[in-house]
Amino acid sequence: MGAAGSLVTGLIMMLVNGEKTNGMTDFLIYLLILFGSGIMISVYSQMGFFAYLILNYMGKGVFSKRSWQIVQIVLTVLALLDVMFLRLFVGGERERLSDIVLGIIILAAGIVTAYVKVKQTHISALVPTLFFMVAVTVVETIGVLRIDVNAATIFIVVPLLICNAYQMLILHRLVDGSMEQRVSGKTEVQESHA
Repeated sequence: MGAAGSLVTGLIMMLVNGEKTNGMTDFLIYLLILFGSGIMISVYSQMGFFAYLILNYMGKGVFSKRSWQIVQIVLTVLALLDVMFLRLFVGGERERLSDIVLGIIILAAGIVTAYVKVKQTHISALVPTLFFMVAVTVVETIGVLRIDVNAATIFIVVPLLICNAYQMLILHRLVDGSMEQRVSGKTEVQESHA
């Protein structure tokens, strides 16, 4: 997913910016670089997803269900405010419209992903999905935000959002599949002992 997202994003950015390559070899090398960076972005996304799973597990153990949802909502709002406005106040004289647009795009991707996830599963998936898609994505983009180049931000955020959405949308299928395997494995073991 990350490689495909990077390829599409990179090619669109190349067309929009009017950049040209010096022949077919340069273009193929450019595609290879896009593919490789997309794979690295997807690995980075997976690290964030595993960190989220551990954080969610720990949060459920420390807080009650309702309290953990409130904590996730507060952290989501803080992450959005951070990406949209904190750099505006800290950055001084610079124009920060791009940060506000970035925050709106991340929020929109989170809302769409949460809507699809709720349709596939249950309403209880709304808050965790929004938390992952917004707060975790913002944390994952901190490195590229320090560069302060809009093209680099677009190049990283688009594949990252695609990977994060994909991982969140298939999570319940993976968990349901492993539960079915465990149940069928227990049934087979019980039948063999009988």
